[in-house]
Amino acid sequence: MQAFGVAADAGIVLLFFLHGAKLSREAIFEGLRNWKLHLAVFAATYALFPLLGLAITALPILDASMAAGLLFLTLLPSTVQSSIAFTSIARGNVAAAVCSASFSNLIGIVLTPALVALLMHSASGGPQAGVSLASIEAILLQLLLPFVVGHLLRPVIGGWVSRHKKLVTLVDRGSILLVVYTAFGAAVVEGLWRRVSAPDLIVLLLVCTVLLAIVLAATWGAGKALRLSRADMIVLLFCGSKKSLASGVPMAGVLFPAAQVGLIILPVMLFHQIQLIACAVIARRLGETPEA
Repeated sequence: MQAFGVAADAGIVLLFFLHGAKLSREAIFEGLRNWKLHLAVFAATYALFPLLGLAITALPILDASMAAGLLFLTLLPSTVQSSIAFTSIARGNVAAAVCSASFSNLIGIVLTPALVALLMHSASGGPQAGVSLASIEAILLQLLLPFVVGHLLRPVIGGWVSRHKKLVTLVDRGSILLVVYTAFGAAVVEGLWRRVSAPDLIVLLLVCTVLLAIVLAATWGAGKALRLSRADMIVLLFCGSKKSLASGVPMAGVLFPAAQVGLIILPVMLFHQIQLIACAVIARRLGETPEA
């Protein structure tokens, strides 16, 4: 398991290096223009979701550790690839989706650990997450530094990354799979399935489904209230309602003890599958609906 742990750490570094290399300067500058849309996505990701997470974890419906995992889920940045893909299928503003999702992940490298340190202690009985010197060092070396280096090297490797998207995606997903396998392997050794029963999983699945439904309704309603164009409403719907497994699993590995990571990422993995299924259906229907 120790060898897998080393490989998982290397995978995290490579994952965030590639994230940085894929973020173009043009996306950053373009993102500054459509500030109302990006601010709405930011509010959904880092304000609405955490508030709902705090409200749900205050209810006695989940085991303390799973409640902590659900709260952690609500503090994560948005996804990049799937948000852009669903926006494209729904005939939304793809350029704006690239900007919003990229900004969410860039900000999340710093903001998510800060929110974890601020809010996770309120998950009574659950894992306690604090930003110790070791955590700060791990965040800087494993997440932020590779991201910055990847972005700075984009003028050199950006063309190669664009030409080999399939290979980059394969490495991207392989890194995530390795990190998930390592985290769950440690959790199983520590007795994960003795602590999580079938009824617990069903309740968690229902809670994740309700959480997603609330945010989907809220983001679509917010788009109408802000009088965004239909294309921008679609961006808010998909970028504002998604949570990133690719960022969540590595961050959990950095912020929590290895024995607790499995339970922490369980809600993230369930929510990830639910959001993919639900958003695929919604995107297809929006794409087939003629504009008013």
